[in-house]
Amino acid sequence: MPDNITVAGVSVDTRHWIGGRRVASAGTFTDHSPIDGTVLGEIARGGPAEAEAAVAAARDAFPGWAATSRAERARILHAIADGVEKRIEELAIVETTDNGALLRSHRRGVMPRVAHNFRFFADWLLRLDHEDFETRGHTNHVSWDPAGPCVLITPWNAPLMLATWKVAPALAAGDTVVLKPAEWSPLTASLLADIAAEAGLPAGVLNVVQGYGSEIGDALTSHPDVRRISFTGSVPTAKRIAGSAAANLTPLSLELGGKSPLLVFADADLDLAVDLAVEQYDNAGQVCLAATRLLVEEPVAEEFTRRFVEKATALRQGDPRDEDTDIGPTIHPRQLEKIDGFVRRAVAAGARAVIGGRRGDGQYYAPTLLTDVEQDSEIVQEEVFGPVLTLQTFTGEDEAVRLANDTRFGLAATVATGDRERAERVTARLVAGTVWVNCFFVRDLQAPFGGSRQSGVGREGGTWSFDFYCDLKNTVTAPKGWDQDHG
Repeated sequence: MPDNITVAGVSVDTRHWIGGRRVASAGTFTDHSPIDGTVLGEIARGGPAEAEAAVAAARDAFPGWAATSRAERARILHAIADGVEKRIEELAIVETTDNGALLRSHRRGVMPRVAHNFRFFADWLLRLDHEDFETRGHTNHVSWDPAGPCVLITPWNAPLMLATWKVAPALAAGDTVVLKPAEWSPLTASLLADIAAEAGLPAGVLNVVQGYGSEIGDALTSHPDVRRISFTGSVPTAKRIAGSAAANLTPLSLELGGKSPLLVFADADLDLAVDLAVEQYDNAGQVCLAATRLLVEEPVAEEFTRRFVEKATALRQGDPRDEDTDIGPTIHPRQLEKIDGFVRRAVAAGARAVIGGRRGDGQYYAPTLLTDVEQDSEIVQEEVFGPVLTLQTFTGEDEAVRLANDTRFGLAATVATGDRERAERVTARLVAGTVWVNCFFVRDLQAPFGGSRQSGVGREGGTWSFDFYCDLKNTVTAPKGWDQDHG
């Protein structure tokens, strides 16, 4: 197996990155581009041995990195951000080729945000502090102590951005990291290892191991030397990880699936509401936060649907490297089959496809809107993770909130209304980790992020990230008892 492959003119090392060096495996797995099915290369396929080596490297590197000053840690994180910015074009084309998301989005939004992730947590670290407070004359001082080696398991839909949402705060906190990228989109994680090394990150502080699901995942998440686990992905996998972590009581942060609603009230700006609804097809619907359930107040439902169909059918689906493309492919043939199965079963149960409802060539699925769906149906209750939306109508706030909250998920919700007081009433009743009002996907890294119910456990972002990646310590000092000779 060659150690490097060339993707759109960019050289990518296919081996693991462990302890500051490249490490091969006996086995490999094949990485395909979802754009046209092209084989991109054979990727080192890790297992228990690679997991053990990576955790050992992170464990050995931890004391030195934990002892590194905040200022030095921040300097290195800024240097990593500099390296990302220098390679935005390379990172963008590799990730588009690997996971099928739009190249224009990677160039203009995603990769600049990757650099921002490192800069934000570097800067937040330097001002992270609690004021000391007194208890009966005793001084309380709260500190954030680095926790230890962390295992970070990331998904395929936004590989590098979602990885660095975790890697950046973990490194800033003084932890060491074992990053396991998704097997369907592993390539930019390998490039990140190169960038971090070039920025001067010490060997073993960041390790990247590739592999197929539980083959390596179980060994990582059950390892007794791992002090934190952060996972973004499906509920079933999260339950398996939680079971592995339970034996060691390893703290978990889980960002899981969603079945988020978009509530459109009759007083909303309908053009804005339609724009928000069509935006849910972003990344071919492969976004955990997507508001896939359109809930529209009855008086405007017909007009909303007419405008939605007009705008959605104008979207261009095709090669994501084309500047004019709006929707690219689904990530993998298995995902395409899953999406198609959901739609076929829904139609068989009585749903009507207003638009779409069919496969295209290759790994493309047409943007789809289904109506005449029942609240307790599979298509309304389960995450499809593809360009498939449902539309239901409601009468009044109570019904809107009841329908919105009636799933096992609680990741996000979006509300379109022209009434500020209504927005406040409705958002207060919604079960969701994030609620957007007359906007979508606006995320400040200082805000808490995570889900309720089966959409996740814990929150990350800003100080919440440091609360997770650190062991918080309170030191209580008495006002007396000092050796006067030493002050």
